[in-house]
Amino acid sequence: MAADWPQNSLTAGGPAPADLDTSVPHIARVYDYWLGGKDNFAADREAAEQVIAAYPGILRDVRAQRAFLANAVAYLAGVAGIGQFLDIGAGIPTASNTHEVAQGVAPGCRVVYVDNDPLVLAHSRALLAGSSGPADCVDADLRDTEMVLVEAARLLDFRAPVAVLLIGVLHLIGDEDNPHAIVTRLMEAVPAGSWLALSHPARDVCPQQVGEAASRFNQLASEQATLRTWDQIVRFFDGLDLAEPGLVQLHRWRPGLAAPAHGQQAAGYCGLARKP
Repeated sequence: MAADWPQNSLTAGGPAPADLDTSVPHIARVYDYWLGGKDNFAADREAAEQVIAAYPGILRDVRAQRAFLANAVAYLAGVAGIGQFLDIGAGIPTASNTHEVAQGVAPGCRVVYVDNDPLVLAHSRALLAGSSGPADCVDADLRDTEMVLVEAARLLDFRAPVAVLLIGVLHLIGDEDNPHAIVTRLMEAVPAGSWLALSHPARDVCPQQVGEAASRFNQLASEQATLRTWDQIVRFFDGLDLAEPGLVQLHRWRPGLAAPAHGQQAAGYCGLARKP
């Protein structure tokens, strides 16, 4: 068991998952540190600080990404009338989690979380144990898309529209694993009227700082981060109808319009699109 395990919030004082490796950083725990959480270990904190040193804007960006998730889910559950959510690569639970936002708008919304990190799964199961709405978590890797879909279908009805959420996860899928084909397969599995919400770190915003930050992270982590340009990221929405304001920097997305930029830059893009 890791020495600092008891300080972690949802499972404080309990046993660490048997397959939890705390000797190398994991992106979910690194994000948790950036967001001010306690569910991380020394290796995660070291990697997180290395990235901050190279690109201090990461702290603002990850918060903008969480705001995008909450705004998009609230819009989908409310205005768009979507009652099913498939959140892949959900990460360690924090404020405004998908099921909390969706079921806060429409209590009957069904939510399935997918992740393959044992700490994420332990926290998700602990959080959902106290939830009154229909929600579940699945242990699966996004690369095994068929398993994701089979397991998600235990709760979700793929004959009705589903919102597929890929928030800050596709940069962990290298080009050799064809992430565009993975997204295409996911959207093929859901019917017309379904939605895709996606965010992805950028390679063409603050490129020197962000490139150095990614290099430092990749030297420490087993999961390698692949940054992409706007042109590469917008391809994930091929065949879908991008909602306004389109694919924009994280801090500029609002449902139906672009928020003022105030001269700031965010090294990440996000967008929301409907399957026609």
